Amino acid sequence: MNYPVWEPPLLGGGLVIGIIAILHVFVSHFAVGGGLFLPITERKAYRENNAALLEYVKSHSTFFVLVVLVFGAVSGVGIWWAIGLVNPEATATLIHVFVWGWAIEWVFFLVEIAAAFIYYYGWDRLDPKTHLLVGWIYFVSAWLSLFVINGILAFMLTPGKWLEAPSFAAAFFNPSMLPSCLMRTAVSVALAGVYALVTAATIRDVALRLEVVRYAAKWILAGTSVIPLASVWYIATLPPLAREIPLGAAPPVMIFAGLSIFFSMLVVVFTYFGPYQHPRYFNLTFAFLIAVLALSTTGVTEWVREAIRKPYIIYNYMYSNTLRVADVAKVREQGILNSALWVRHHTVDPERPELSGGEIFRVVCASCHTVDGYNSMRFAVKGWSAEMIDYQLLHLNELKGFMPPFVGTDAERRALKAWLLSLNPQPTMREPVHPGVQAEAPDAERPGATKP
Repeated sequence: MNYPVWEPPLLGGGLVIGIIAILHVFVSHFAVGGGLFLPITERKAYRENNAALLEYVKSHSTFFVLVVLVFGAVSGVGIWWAIGLVNPEATATLIHVFVWGWAIEWVFFLVEIAAAFIYYYGWDRLDPKTHLLVGWIYFVSAWLSLFVINGILAFMLTPGKWLEAPSFAAAFFNPSMLPSCLMRTAVSVALAGVYALVTAATIRDVALRLEVVRYAAKWILAGTSVIPLASVWYIATLPPLAREIPLGAAPPVMIFAGLSIFFSMLVVVFTYFGPYQHPRYFNLTFAFLIAVLALSTTGVTEWVREAIRKPYIIYNYMYSNTLRVADVAKVREQGILNSALWVRHHTVDPERPELSGGEIFRVVCASCHTVDGYNSMRFAVKGWSAEMIDYQLLHLNELKGFMPPFVGTDAERRALKAWLLSLNPQPTMREPVHPGVQAEAPDAERPGATKP
């Protein structure tokens, strides 16, 4: 409530973050897995004295640098831009809690970028031993960067003992940190194989293409074999409500959780029976099909991970509308409008309550909802009566466990109700006239009527 509200039209702030984050995750995990793929495959080429394979690694490193250092870096900046505008309160909290974590991660990131450029420009300039060492330096720094970021992201869902005794160690080494790190590392390995299939499909040398295609498929199968075990461990560390939401408490989340499993199975089945078993029939179209399935898996899985954190953005500490749990009683007492800094009116206008209701919506609802776009409120309350809306607001967190409670005053609740009702104005009702029956004229117009 201490910052202005940013409202992207139609998409909403949450979806803007989601789109950027999903694409970034798909690339940033490749930055880790691909960083492992390059030195291991280069070492394999040296050990086997395979000049053709070494040439492939060189060309793959060009693809790697373009995807990771260009799109990955730009999308990373995009995430900071989006979360800073949509959830500045939560972003500020993460910066303050993990200030040294971010500092350490930036050091790893700078080493990662420098090593990537040296590795790319070091072909034919550095001796094989030094070039491999640079590749390993890149991978280690990239994985350590993932390790730090993973701890921060895991904290948002499982802050653990930090809620009772705040400290950097308590926040970072939270209950879901290790299983989440294992799962992300396995995903990185699998994505290294997915991206390698794309470049392998373009190899003209048939013998080399068959070898690299099957080799890349092994990376996918190796990574995906670990993910189920890591997922079970990860789920066991989640809060009870977070486990219940994808099991039926929120049907859309349950559907997306099912799609996550379904798309993952498709990736494994298509990889095993395609490039692994029959590399000769593999082509670029098939490679893009597996890549799209992998991106779809990433998208729905990230969406579920975000959804199970509701109604919080930092579990048991800050609600998704950036209201701290500790501030609920104070806001209930003094009101939403009186607590918010960036509103036009700090009290409800009794003459036009819907105007105040619109401001209340922006403060406590707009982080997840839009008026007419994604998570549309106009659609959500269509056909609802005033009594229905009022009852929902009174028992919001009880009826929908994934939503924060409404913490405004009675006057603010009525104002929000008036605004929600105004989204779908009821048509004026007219007395129906039956066919063949002439409407009865007013008394003053009837024949023989006495005029006053």
